[in-house]
Amino acid sequence: MHGLADPAPNPRRALAFAAAAIVLWSALATLGLKLRHVPPFLLVGCALLLGSTLGWRHVRLRETRPGVLALGIYGLFAYHFCLFVALRWAPPVEANLLNYLWPLLIVLLSPVVLPGTRLRARHVAGALLGFGGAALLVSRGAAASGPAGSALPGYLLAVAAAVIWSTYSLLTRRVAPFPTSSVAAFCLASGLLSLACHAAFEPRYLPTLSDAPWLLLVGLGPMGAAFYLWDAALKEGDPRAIGTFAYATPLLSTMLVAASGEGTLTGAALAGAGLIVGGALIGTR
Repeated sequence: MHGLADPAPNPRRALAFAAAAIVLWSALATLGLKLRHVPPFLLVGCALLLGSTLGWRHVRLRETRPGVLALGIYGLFAYHFCLFVALRWAPPVEANLLNYLWPLLIVLLSPVVLPGTRLRARHVAGALLGFGGAALLVSRGAAASGPAGSALPGYLLAVAAAVIWSTYSLLTRRVAPFPTSSVAAFCLASGLLSLACHAAFEPRYLPTLSDAPWLLLVGLGPMGAAFYLWDAALKEGDPRAIGTFAYATPLLSTMLVAASGEGTLTGAALAGAGLIVGGALIGTR
């Protein structure tokens, strides 16, 4: 990862950065199971504060432009806020499925956000195959229930989360260049806002000594290093290819959860895996 200056674009290195971020994100569900008793906003706040420490060496908070910091808060805080509220207000399977629209939206919104970017048939085909595979994985092959009126706000927030993360990812390429180390400022500000949400909306909880190693793993991995790697990947690579590649996240997450003994790989999961791998091969070729 780079600190103060960006290297020349390198599509292969970008996919390697994206793959590393995806591997870390795929571990979030497994690690999160160890912390399921911790209130969500407290977990996110602590994890993001830990993640911010990875960039402290290079970041200069006073030199981070307000517009860039606002974009980072939009991406990290607003995304997690919408996602966690959606998971409370709507059935979690369907809400999580709607959240996984973000890789598809990265592909489809690239021409809208980034001038000079065009969609090719392989990008669209790969994204749709990936979404079909993610749908099978997240829904476990069961048909999603219709959006009952009481759950509709939750569904809308899940879609909002997908829109936020996809547009954040693309807008980091649209704004004036900033170093990847600025992600530390994004994590710090978003972590503090998450802790404020914990104080306002959740019952008080004090993490125990047994929580500490899992919090460190979450904060330094999927809620820390992954954001820096993702930013580096988007700075160097093709967002259409990276968006298609990102569908590997639910695939690897499902496999890790199964390997940890918390779930099983079903026929629908294997079919979803095939669609995701096929979509990634088509879209990143």
